Amino acid sequence: MLCTAFGLMLASRSQTAAVERLRILIADAFAPILELMVQPVATVTGMLDAVGGMADVYAENQRLHEENARLLQWHEAALAVQQENESLRQLLNLPTQSGARFVTARIIGDNGGAFVRTVLVSSGARDGLRKNQAAVTGEGLAGRVIEVGERAARVLLLTDINSRIPVALEKSRARAVLAGDNGPMPQLVHLPPDAAPAIGERVVTSGFGGLFPPGIPVGTIARVGPDEIRVMPLVAWDRMEYLRLVDYEAADLSGLLPEGVAGGPR
Repeated sequence: MLCTAFGLMLASRSQTAAVERLRILIADAFAPILELMVQPVATVTGMLDAVGGMADVYAENQRLHEENARLLQWHEAALAVQQENESLRQLLNLPTQSGARFVTARIIGDNGGAFVRTVLVSSGARDGLRKNQAAVTGEGLAGRVIEVGERAARVLLLTDINSRIPVALEKSRARAVLAGDNGPMPQLVHLPPDAAPAIGERVVTSGFGGLFPPGIPVGTIARVGPDEIRVMPLVAWDRMEYLRLVDYEAADLSGLLPEGVAGGPR
């Protein structure tokens, strides 16, 4: 047997070309079968790759959606901060009389309705607030403090039916009273008959009564009729977020208030 195996080894070495030829013929014969067997595997592999790619795309899409939502939240927060900064910047630019104490308070409640025009602010007696202090914005007078708690206070706006503010026309200095009626434009009453208010003329506080000093901007003449004169307040009510609550009793108003007026020189 050893001799037979040795002989076959010699034969295989001597007929290498024939063996190789036989091997390639067998490979050619089985190639189509192998190809058919491999094709389903390749198809399944391709489908799995496609599904995996779709899953990756879905995951990426979800990530982008979440990132977009976060960016929108940051954008809204930035806009809110920008608006808040603008409101505070306007208050910083508002001049006050020398020595006047003031508190800047955020509006935390709005009781605006058919029969009342007031707002609640986040400062009270502990911050030094008292009744009848002026409430102003960067544009002008908004109203006055009517109720004071320890941590909060209520401000009566110019447009409320209970609001009465002594005012004057800026050019002619004719005095009148600005009376709210719960509408958007308070009425100018008790104006002298010879006064000739012009559309667009500014209305300011007159200082009479000693409640506020003269010259605080209030509004502009918006309508002049035979029976009524309406004033458009300077304050943008829909954008009002902060109020400066000013204690003018602490200010030196010498020379500002007319003689004989409470708080003025006598």
